[in-house]
Amino acid sequence: MGFIKAFAGAIGGTFADQWKDYLMPRAGVPATAALFQAVPVGTNAGRGANTKGSTNIISNGSRIVVPEGTALITLQEGGVTGIITEPGGYTYTSDDLNSQSIFAGDGIIGPIVKQSWERFKFGGQPGGQHVAFYVNLKEIPNNKFGTQSEIYWDDAYFGTQVGAMTRGTYTLKIVDPILFVKNFVPSQYLMPGAEVFDFADMDNDAGTQLFNEVVGTLSAAFSVYTNDPSKGNRISKIQADQIGFAQAMAQAVEDAYAWRADRGLQIVKTAILAIEYDEDTKQLMKDVKKADALSGARGNAFMQQAVARGMQAAGENGGGAAMAFMGMGMNAAGGVMGGMQQPQTGSSYQPNFGGQQMMNQGQPMNGQMGQPMMNQGQPMNGQMGQPMMNQGQPMNGQMGQPMMNQGQPMNGQMGQPQGQGEDMAAKLLQMKQLLDAGAISQEEYDAVKAKVLGL
Repeated sequence: MGFIKAFAGAIGGTFADQWKDYLMPRAGVPATAALFQAVPVGTNAGRGANTKGSTNIISNGSRIVVPEGTALITLQEGGVTGIITEPGGYTYTSDDLNSQSIFAGDGIIGPIVKQSWERFKFGGQPGGQHVAFYVNLKEIPNNKFGTQSEIYWDDAYFGTQVGAMTRGTYTLKIVDPILFVKNFVPSQYLMPGAEVFDFADMDNDAGTQLFNEVVGTLSAAFSVYTNDPSKGNRISKIQADQIGFAQAMAQAVEDAYAWRADRGLQIVKTAILAIEYDEDTKQLMKDVKKADALSGARGNAFMQQAVARGMQAAGENGGGAAMAFMGMGMNAAGGVMGGMQQPQTGSSYQPNFGGQQMMNQGQPMNGQMGQPMMNQGQPMNGQMGQPMMNQGQPMNGQMGQPMMNQGQPMNGQMGQPQGQGEDMAAKLLQMKQLLDAGAISQEEYDAVKAKVLGL
């Protein structure tokens, strides 16, 4: 009992005309249909149509056409008695010893079908009446998914939880017709005269179940996609990478519901029509976008602009006390920003922020003071007014006596500190204003006071 292959490929020419009666798919089957019954067709020398006999059974001697992209399954008493996945024409017989119950070929689907056949095969009774169904092996389009509220997942790139509402479609493929029929299709679709099993049918509870399961795994699918370390995927790439997200969705569905292993179903492609992120995620994405824009030299420029705007705002708001301390730290701030823009080059030049004795790298000194060469060619007061440009000439006067005032400005001939001429009362008044404004602490004020008064 089984099938005998009459020809391969599509029906055509004289050979097809010799088949006066045969089974084939019904007309007008939609692309979203997954299972539909074979119906008998009668011809009159290729002209007209004449259907006779039962429309619900496949009996001994019936001829069957299996088009491209379909599989044919025969059932008896709920058991699978035969399957054909190779396109062509076949004759069903219950008494020919050369007949076969399975034609699966050696293609991609062949080994899968053969494995399931050995698991579920049912011989049936010779001469018994069998029902024949076609299974759609093409991609079944326009299977919808969507959420009515936000779904959340942990995102490795953002390092936190993000959320969104989304909607779209996916294509579905039946990769194992036997598993699909045995484990998923409801029994009312496997009876003689049954309706078409259509995933797009709103009254199809099985299709509704698939929709619910896909929605239930969307959070996991987004997590699988965005946290793949081998891809470094970001959420912004999902809509442009439909295949990659389809693989993530298929993996999430398989992990949760075993579509392929238990039902012979697999998600092939997705089309995300819209993603609406929640407010927290939108703000997070804006911050990340700013951080990306502020990287490198562009970020240094923005930081300098921000510092300049801050100083301008402080001046316009009359923040005198704060401006005093801002002025005290500007040299250091300028050095920090300069370091951001320029790489370290190992230059021998070292700025004198703290008034330490300068390392003049062995350059000769001029004049009586032997002070470091930091005036960059500018004239000095007193007897030192010649710029230090002699580069290697011997020093005049006293030889290289180190400066002991540690960076204090010099007035007159020999290092008289300028502080002696400063108005100490004004200095203390300024510091008292800073103390009252809360810009400095009492301890800092006392330390400055002791230094000014020489205590």
